[in-house]
Amino acid sequence: MSPGAAGKPLAPQSVLFLCGMNAIRSPMAEALARQILPSRVFLASAGLRAGERDPFVDAVLDEKGLSLGERQPQSIEELADTNFDLIITLSPEAHHRALDMTRTIAADVEYWPTMDPTVVSGTRDQIIAAYRDVRDRLAASIAQRFET
Repeated sequence: MSPGAAGKPLAPQSVLFLCGMNAIRSPMAEALARQILPSRVFLASAGLRAGERDPFVDAVLDEKGLSLGERQPQSIEELADTNFDLIITLSPEAHHRALDMTRTIAADVEYWPTMDPTVVSGTRDQIIAAYRDVRDRLAASIAQRFET
């Protein structure tokens, strides 16, 4: 994004959140961004592969009054359009893919390393705490990046 007034980046018109399977991090980021960004900003999320919908994502989004609705995980190949102003990657493999994509499209790419909460084991409370942590870190990153 080219800088606007006071050197701040201009708000993108379209943002893609990209991760491995579009089951946890990227749909969570998309839902959080929808809550705070103007409706004129086109938002989407995808994965390198389509995963399965994760019920813990629904649970932690519901705690904030958010929902994915009927949305199901989708792969990047399933997107109708891959022309985005900004691609925010949430995993190393997604970041490499986004950099490859920018060989043929003009898009800024930002890497936000985000833990995969499925690596946490233990009780349900410990697992849901990991999902909450991811949700809250994504919310903070989105608020900081877009200065809301």
